[in-house]
Parts: sequence; structure tokens; C-alpha cells
Amino acid sequence: MSGVPVTTGPGEDAALTRAAQAGDVSALALLLERHRPGMRAVALSLLGPGPDVDDVMQEAALVALRRIVDVRDPRAVGPWLRMVVRNNCRTLLRASRRVEPVEEVPLPPDGVTPEQVLQSHALRDWIWEAIETLSPALRLPVVLRYFSTGITSYQQIAEACAVPVGTVRSRLSQARAALAQAVTATAATAHEDVTRRTEASWHEARETLAAAERGEFGKVVKDRYSPDVSLLTGGERLGGAGVLLAGMDCDLSAGVRQRPVHIVAGRSLVVWEMELISPADDPEHCPPGVAWIMTLDGGRIDRVSLFHAARPMEPASPAA
Repeated sequence: MSGVPVTTGPGEDAALTRAAQAGDVSALALLLERHRPGMRAVALSLLGPGPDVDDVMQEAALVALRRIVDVRDPRAVGPWLRMVVRNNCRTLLRASRRVEPVEEVPLPPDGVTPEQVLQSHALRDWIWEAIETLSPALRLPVVLRYFSTGITSYQQIAEACAVPVGTVRSRLSQARAALAQAVTATAATAHEDVTRRTEASWHEARETLAAAERGEFGKVVKDRYSPDVSLLTGGERLGGAGVLLAGMDCDLSAGVRQRPVHIVAGRSLVVWEMELISPADDPEHCPPGVAWIMTLDGGRIDRVSLFHAARPMEPASPAA
């Protein structure tokens, strides 16, 4: 990181922030280290001593990874980081008062998703390389929490992973701690082009659906899926390739169509979020959406978990 000042002050903060926004990994790490005492003080003042403080600090580091490009005044990065911690603390405190914690992932302005932010600057490949080092049990909740658009609350992640909400909290906490080490360890390694991989996955999703409508889904499964592929929903195994083919055929015969709306593509984990389009004569036939959560082994899909989006609740009728 040549030419980046290491002394303190707004000017040095601005230089580090601009370097981080340009993709300099060590600049971002130094920024977080410089402002750690102030960030931790905010967390302690709101939460008191305890393990939640460490969780909030780790979450704030991940938010900074995703959103450093959104800092408009690089000289004010310190207050921005403390605001991130404050918001995370308030989210945690609100969730602790609810029976079912449903939290919103902090998003950049204009509805841009975290994954779109990653696609916009050089840190994206480095972060994904770190995510790939996580165990499958930790990787899935992290990817859903921070990169999906429709499976981001703890309750939704718990349903998609078929584990209790408390387990989701524990796994995310472990994942954040592991990522804090992994992002440093993988900073200097070669990184794959996530943009190219995501574009290829969009193409594959569209081609898969088109092939299914042509009656060629069986060929796709043979070419791209493991012979021992498992289809699951709610954590329960429904069967293998035969059930996968029968399910697609049943949907198409009923007039149901799917449209990709969001793609998350890692080397070992891919999520296709689909809009489900019911037949015109039966608009309530299916839920509004489904996510194909797919794990890969040796480049072939060996597990497909389906997570169906809940239908919006009907507004209560006024009392007569």
C-alpha cells in the first residue's frame, strides 16, 4: 500500500478511504484498526460488556467491506463507522425484544443489494475468496444473509437451512469471526472473477428453464448434476434426479413458469432466486417465488434445496 499515510487525522482517513474504495485491501484493514476503539466504545455504551459486542464489531466490519464505496465524505469515515456500529446495536436490541427476530440487512441507497455493491468495486473477488474458505454450514447462512434478496432475516434463513433461529445466530457469529481471519489470509492470493461467474450463472439459469420448456430438462440434469443429486425442501430429502425431473414436469404441465430475478454464484454454492408465475386461470396456484439453493462438488450440482417465498398475508377485513 505505497503512498498511503499511516498517521492519524481526517486527511489520513480520507487517503485510506479512497484507497479502500479503489480496492486496496490493506487500506480498509488499517481503517478498521484505527477506528476500532471508537467503534467498540459505541457498542459497549449501547450493549454493555458481553459477547454481543464482539458480534456487532464483526458485523460492522462486514458492512464496511460491502459499503465502503458508499462513503461520500472520506474525511468523515470515522463517524460513518461508528454509525454502522450504532445501527447494528439497535437492530440487535430490537430483535431481542421480539419472539421472531426479523431483521433487515442494511442496504445502500436506492435499493442496491449488497451483491451489487460488491460487483461495483475491486474488493468483491477478495471477499468471495474468503467466503469460500468457510465450512458449508457457515457459508450458507452468510451467503443468504448478505447476498440474497429474499432470504435475509434470521427466521427465513432458519427455514431455508432447516435449523432453529438460535443456530442461525450462532453460525453467523462463528462465520463473522472466521471471515475476519480469512479476509486477511486471502488478501494476497489470486481471486476468481466473480462478475464473470455470476454472468455465466444468469445464462445457465435462463438456459435451464428454456431447456425445461423444450422438454430437455433431463439432458441438463445429466450434463450438469451429479448422478447422486439430492432434492430437499425444509431440510427433508424428497429424492434424487427422478424426483427433480418429475417436479419440473409437474409444474410445467400445470402451466407454472419461473423467471430468474437474482443470482448469487460462488464456486461451491449457487442461489437462483426465481419468480413463480401461476397459470392465468389459477393465479393462486403457487407461492410468489422459490430459491434454488445449490451446492456443487467438482463443478457438478450435488444438492438442490428449494425455499418457497411466503405468500403475502391478506389484510384483515374490517369488522362489520
